[in-house]
Amino acid sequence: MYKLNLETCFSPALYEPERHSGAIVVVIDIFRATSAMCTAFEHGAQAIIPVATVDEAREYKGKGYLVAAERDGFVLDFADFGNSPFNFTPERVEGKTIVYSTTNGTRIISLAAAADSIIIGSFLNISAAVRWIKMQKKDVVLFCSGWKNRFNLEDTIFAGAMAARLLSGTAYTTICDSTYAALDLWSLASTDLIGYVEKVAQRSRLRDKNLDDCIPFCLGMDFTRKLPVYCDGILIGIEVQ
Repeated sequence: MYKLNLETCFSPALYEPERHSGAIVVVIDIFRATSAMCTAFEHGAQAIIPVATVDEAREYKGKGYLVAAERDGFVLDFADFGNSPFNFTPERVEGKTIVYSTTNGTRIISLAAAADSIIIGSFLNISAAVRWIKMQKKDVVLFCSGWKNRFNLEDTIFAGAMAARLLSGTAYTTICDSTYAALDLWSLASTDLIGYVEKVAQRSRLRDKNLDDCIPFCLGMDFTRKLPVYCDGILIGIEVQ
Protein backbone atom coordinates (compact mmCIF):
# COMPACT_ATOMS: atom_id res chain seq x y z
CA MET A 1 0.00 0.00 0.00
CA TYR A 2 1.31 3.46 -0.93
CA LYS A 3 2.12 5.62 2.06
CA LEU A 4 2.22 9.39 2.24
CA ASN A 5 5.53 11.10 2.91
CA LEU A 6 6.35 13.12 6.03
CA GLU A 7 9.31 15.51 6.14
CA THR A 8 10.61 18.13 8.55
CA CYS A 9 12.44 21.35 7.71
CA PHE A 10 14.38 22.90 10.58
CA SER A 11 14.89 26.38 9.14
CA PRO A 12 13.72 28.72 6.37
CA ALA A 13 17.29 28.59 5.03
CA LEU A 14 16.76 24.89 4.24
CA TYR A 15 13.33 25.07 2.66
CA GLU A 16 13.00 24.09 -1.01
CA PRO A 17 9.64 25.35 -2.35
CA GLU A 18 9.82 23.42 -5.62
CA ARG A 19 10.05 20.08 -3.77
CA HIS A 20 6.86 20.62 -1.78
CA SER A 21 4.36 22.08 -4.24
CA GLY A 22 1.94 19.20 -3.71
CA ALA A 23 2.28 18.97 0.06
CA ILE A 24 0.57 20.32 3.14
CA VAL A 25 2.99 22.65 4.91
CA VAL A 26 2.54 23.07 8.66
CA VAL A 27 3.99 26.42 9.75
CA ILE A 28 5.44 26.18 13.26
CA ASP A 29 6.53 29.06 15.52
CA ILE A 30 5.71 27.92 19.05
CA PHE A 31 7.20 30.93 20.91
CA ARG A 32 4.98 32.73 19.99
CA ALA A 33 3.41 33.46 16.61
CA THR A 34 1.55 30.26 15.78
CA SER A 35 0.35 29.92 19.37
CA ALA A 36 -0.98 33.49 19.23
CA MET A 37 -2.72 32.92 15.89
CA CYS A 38 -4.52 29.85 17.21
CA THR A 39 -5.57 31.82 20.29
CA ALA A 40 -6.88 34.68 18.15
CA PHE A 41 -9.16 32.36 16.19
CA GLU A 42 -10.36 30.59 19.32
CA HIS A 43 -11.33 34.01 20.67
CA GLY A 44 -13.33 34.94 17.60
CA ALA A 45 -10.98 36.64 15.14
CA GLN A 46 -12.49 36.69 11.67
CA ALA A 47 -9.23 36.55 9.69
CA ILE A 48 -5.49 37.17 9.94
CA ILE A 49 -3.46 38.77 7.16
CA PRO A 50 0.17 37.64 7.60
CA VAL A 51 2.77 40.03 6.18
CA ALA A 52 6.52 39.54 6.03
CA THR A 53 7.80 43.10 6.38
CA VAL A 54 7.43 46.03 8.73
CA ASP A 55 6.61 48.34 5.82
CA GLU A 56 3.66 46.16 4.79
CA ALA A 57 2.35 46.12 8.35
CA ARG A 58 2.70 49.90 8.63
CA GLU A 59 0.84 50.37 5.35
CA TYR A 60 -2.08 48.28 6.58
CA LYS A 61 -2.16 50.28 9.81
CA GLY A 62 -2.51 53.40 7.71
CA LYS A 63 -5.58 51.84 6.11
CA GLY A 64 -7.21 51.38 9.51
CA TYR A 65 -6.47 47.71 10.18
CA LEU A 66 -5.79 46.27 13.61
CA VAL A 67 -2.09 45.36 13.57
CA ALA A 68 -0.06 42.91 15.63
CA ALA A 69 3.63 43.44 14.86
CA GLU A 70 6.92 42.79 16.62
CA ARG A 71 10.60 42.40 15.96
CA ASP A 72 12.90 40.60 18.40
CA GLY A 73 10.01 40.41 20.84
CA PHE A 74 9.31 44.13 21.02
CA VAL A 75 6.02 45.64 19.86
CA LEU A 76 6.55 48.03 16.95
CA ASP A 77 5.69 51.65 17.70
CA PHE A 78 2.72 51.80 15.31
CA ALA A 79 1.24 48.40 16.23
CA ASP A 80 -1.82 47.78 18.37
CA PHE A 81 -0.18 44.86 20.11
CA GLY A 82 2.61 42.34 19.84
CA ASN A 83 3.09 38.61 19.67
CA SER A 84 1.87 37.18 22.98
CA PRO A 85 -1.22 34.97 22.82
CA PHE A 86 -2.44 36.85 25.89
CA ASN A 87 -2.89 39.97 23.71
CA PHE A 88 -5.57 38.24 21.65
CA THR A 89 -8.50 38.41 24.07
CA PRO A 90 -12.10 38.13 22.89
CA GLU A 91 -12.65 41.79 23.75
CA ARG A 92 -9.89 42.86 21.37
CA VAL A 93 -10.20 40.44 18.46
CA GLU A 94 -13.72 39.05 18.17
CA GLY A 95 -15.03 39.68 14.67
CA LYS A 96 -11.85 41.51 13.65
CA THR A 97 -9.38 41.08 10.80
CA ILE A 98 -5.82 41.34 12.15
CA VAL A 99 -2.68 42.14 10.20
CA TYR A 100 0.21 40.14 11.65
CA SER A 101 3.97 40.50 11.22
CA THR A 102 6.65 38.79 13.33
CA THR A 103 10.38 38.20 13.36
CA ASN A 104 10.19 34.61 12.14
CA GLY A 105 6.76 33.05 11.76
CA THR A 106 4.93 35.18 9.20
CA ARG A 107 7.90 35.30 6.83
CA ILE A 108 7.86 31.56 6.23
CA ILE A 109 4.23 31.59 5.13
CA SER A 110 5.30 33.45 2.01
CA LEU A 111 8.18 31.01 1.48
CA ALA A 112 5.70 28.13 1.47
CA ALA A 113 3.21 29.83 -0.86
CA ALA A 114 3.63 27.19 -3.62
CA ALA A 115 2.44 24.38 -1.34
CA ASP A 116 -0.88 22.61 -1.88
CA SER A 117 -2.05 23.85 1.54
CA ILE A 118 -0.58 25.88 4.39
CA ILE A 119 -1.84 25.49 7.95
CA ILE A 120 -0.76 26.89 11.31
CA GLY A 121 0.37 24.41 13.94
CA SER A 122 0.92 24.70 17.68
CA PHE A 123 0.51 22.59 20.78
CA LEU A 124 -2.71 24.52 21.32
CA ASN A 125 -4.35 22.93 18.26
CA ILE A 126 -2.22 19.82 17.66
CA SER A 127 -5.08 17.29 17.72
CA ALA A 128 -7.23 19.37 15.38
CA ALA A 129 -4.30 19.85 12.99
CA VAL A 130 -3.49 16.13 12.91
CA ARG A 131 -7.13 15.16 12.32
CA TRP A 132 -7.39 17.63 9.43
CA ILE A 133 -4.12 16.48 7.87
CA LYS A 134 -5.21 12.85 7.93
CA MET A 135 -8.41 13.74 6.11
CA GLN A 136 -6.52 15.46 3.26
CA LYS A 137 -4.38 12.46 2.23
CA LYS A 138 -1.42 14.60 1.12
CA ASP A 139 2.31 14.56 1.83
CA VAL A 140 3.28 16.77 4.76
CA VAL A 141 6.17 19.09 5.56
CA LEU A 142 6.61 20.28 9.14
CA PHE A 143 8.19 23.71 8.61
CA CYS A 144 9.94 25.13 11.67
CA SER A 145 10.37 28.90 11.76
CA GLY A 146 13.57 28.64 13.78
CA TRP A 147 15.28 31.84 14.82
CA LYS A 148 16.58 34.14 12.06
CA ASN A 149 17.30 31.15 9.78
CA ARG A 150 18.84 29.11 12.61
CA PHE A 151 17.64 25.86 14.15
CA ASN A 152 15.67 26.11 17.39
CA LEU A 153 14.56 23.53 19.91
CA GLU A 154 10.96 24.50 20.63
CA ASP A 155 9.73 24.28 17.03
CA THR A 156 11.59 21.02 16.50
CA ILE A 157 10.10 19.50 19.64
CA PHE A 158 6.64 20.34 18.37
CA ALA A 159 7.48 18.87 14.97
CA GLY A 160 8.43 15.68 16.79
CA ALA A 161 5.14 15.64 18.69
CA MET A 162 3.16 16.03 15.48
CA ALA A 163 5.31 13.51 13.60
CA ALA A 164 4.75 10.93 16.35
CA ARG A 165 0.99 11.26 15.92
CA LEU A 166 1.08 11.12 12.12
CA LEU A 167 3.40 8.12 12.02
CA SER A 168 1.40 6.18 14.60
CA GLY A 169 -1.19 5.31 11.96
CA THR A 170 -0.80 3.49 8.68
CA ALA A 171 -1.02 6.46 6.28
CA TYR A 172 2.37 8.14 6.75
CA THR A 173 5.99 7.11 6.51
CA THR A 174 9.30 8.97 6.61
CA ILE A 175 12.87 8.54 5.48
CA CYS A 176 13.76 12.05 6.65
CA ASP A 177 16.61 12.37 9.15
CA SER A 178 15.23 15.71 10.36
CA THR A 179 11.97 13.99 11.25
CA TYR A 180 13.82 11.25 13.13
CA ALA A 181 15.79 13.89 15.04
CA ALA A 182 12.57 15.73 15.90
CA LEU A 183 11.03 12.48 17.16
CA ASP A 184 14.06 11.86 19.35
CA LEU A 185 13.87 15.36 20.83
CA TRP A 186 10.16 14.94 21.50
CA SER A 187 10.81 11.67 23.32
CA LEU A 188 13.33 13.46 25.55
CA ALA A 189 11.16 16.49 26.22
CA SER A 190 7.66 15.02 26.44
CA THR A 191 7.82 13.79 30.04
CA ASP A 192 8.58 17.30 31.36
CA LEU A 193 8.00 19.76 28.56
CA ILE A 194 8.11 22.92 30.67
CA GLY A 195 11.27 21.75 32.41
CA TYR A 196 12.95 20.81 29.13
CA VAL A 197 12.38 24.18 27.51
CA GLU A 198 14.26 25.95 30.29
CA LYS A 199 17.38 25.39 28.17
CA VAL A 200 15.81 26.86 25.02
CA ALA A 201 17.47 30.04 23.72
CA GLN A 202 14.17 31.75 22.96
CA ARG A 203 13.07 30.99 26.52
CA SER A 204 16.04 33.04 27.73
CA ARG A 205 15.42 35.84 25.23
CA LEU A 206 11.80 36.16 26.33
CA ARG A 207 12.72 36.02 30.02
CA ASP A 208 15.27 38.79 29.61
CA LYS A 209 12.56 41.00 28.10
CA ASN A 210 9.90 40.02 30.66
CA LEU A 211 7.90 38.38 27.88
CA ASP A 212 7.97 34.79 29.14
CA ASP A 213 4.68 34.71 31.03
CA CYS A 214 2.93 32.90 28.17
CA ILE A 215 5.36 29.99 27.83
CA PRO A 216 3.39 27.45 29.92
CA PHE A 217 0.29 28.40 27.97
CA CYS A 218 2.07 27.92 24.61
CA LEU A 219 3.03 24.39 25.70
CA GLY A 220 -0.52 23.41 26.64
CA MET A 221 -2.25 20.78 24.54
CA ASP A 222 -5.54 21.24 22.69
CA PHE A 223 -6.72 24.63 23.87
CA THR A 224 -8.68 24.92 20.63
CA ARG A 225 -10.17 22.96 17.74
CA LYS A 226 -9.62 25.93 15.43
CA LEU A 227 -7.16 25.39 12.59
CA PRO A 228 -5.81 28.47 10.78
CA VAL A 229 -5.69 27.71 7.05
CA TYR A 230 -4.03 30.01 4.50
CA CYS A 231 -6.19 30.89 1.51
CA ASP A 232 -5.75 33.69 -1.03
CA GLY A 233 -3.38 35.70 1.16
CA ILE A 234 -5.26 35.42 4.44
CA LEU A 235 -5.65 32.96 7.28
CA ILE A 236 -9.11 31.79 8.23
CA GLY A 237 -9.94 29.64 11.23
CA ILE A 238 -11.86 26.44 10.55
CA GLU A 239 -13.35 24.27 13.27
CA VAL A 240 -12.12 20.68 13.13
CA GLN A 241 -14.43 18.14 14.72
